[in-house]
Amino acid sequence: MARIYIDDGFNATDIFTMLDLNPSTYYHRMANEGLERIYGGGRPIPGYSFDTNGDKIFDGQIEEYIMELIEGEAFGYGYYKLHIMLERRYNLVISPKKVYRLCGKLDILKPQRQRKIKHPRRIARNHELTASNQLWEVDIKYGYIVGDDRFFYILSYLDIFDRNIIDYHIGLNCTGHDAAFTLKTALECRNIDPNESNLIVRSDNGPQFISHAFEEACIELGVEHERIPPKTPNMNAHIEAFHRILEDDCLSINEFETYAEAYMAVVDFMDFYCNIRIHSSINYIPPAEYYQGVLEGNIASLVVRV
Repeated sequence: MARIYIDDGFNATDIFTMLDLNPSTYYHRMANEGLERIYGGGRPIPGYSFDTNGDKIFDGQIEEYIMELIEGEAFGYGYYKLHIMLERRYNLVISPKKVYRLCGKLDILKPQRQRKIKHPRRIARNHELTASNQLWEVDIKYGYIVGDDRFFYILSYLDIFDRNIIDYHIGLNCTGHDAAFTLKTALECRNIDPNESNLIVRSDNGPQFISHAFEEACIELGVEHERIPPKTPNMNAHIEAFHRILEDDCLSINEFETYAEAYMAVVDFMDFYCNIRIHSSINYIPPAEYYQGVLEGNIASLVVRV
């Protein structure tokens, strides 16, 4: 607006006074007009913090820590007390400002936390599995890209009965929508009709799995969603065991320079895990072979109690 009046011949000083505009701001903008803005200013968000051992802790993992805290004794805490708990319980070196930002991203700042939960939590319970597609576990693993100094997500659905990874998501982001979409494609991989499904999906209380997008997808797809209580990873033991294998046999033995390199390494590992790697709990048979053999009646099925 100032430029319009100045170009029409009005005194620049009078215009700056009238508009309460700093002259240096005006002339800086004029000098840079037409130049492409490379970066919007401010320090880039690194996507991780450090713990007291100097290890990088991915923001996605910190978000899970926050959700665990507010699912338990820290429900009534504001962001500053959550920051204290993160430092004490998880040995994080993290600022209150960052905790505030993450809480805002998760939509769990204290006033927002009072809203009525649309989808009540179903607590995980014991099951006896006699076939595939009765109980799946889902969880997220984080990988690190050295060349980009950033983390990436691996979300996987595992059938407890046959140990297959039915489908998975690899990405630089992982939202409730990604978890929901991957659930849908996993059902398609197994040719499961939502109208006839008796499938239960078990997860922890991560932000992706308590999101409206994921809960609504479960309802639409005819899937029962049960969540394990906080601090009980043993109730998601099968996917946790898979993640240890993924870490030991893929993520920790590679230094990825690019996201594309990391992506292909994980895809190759998933194929190896399902189709080649033998599994002791299913009579030392690869999961894909066991699933197909039981389906065709060529392999005797084993009862799994969880």
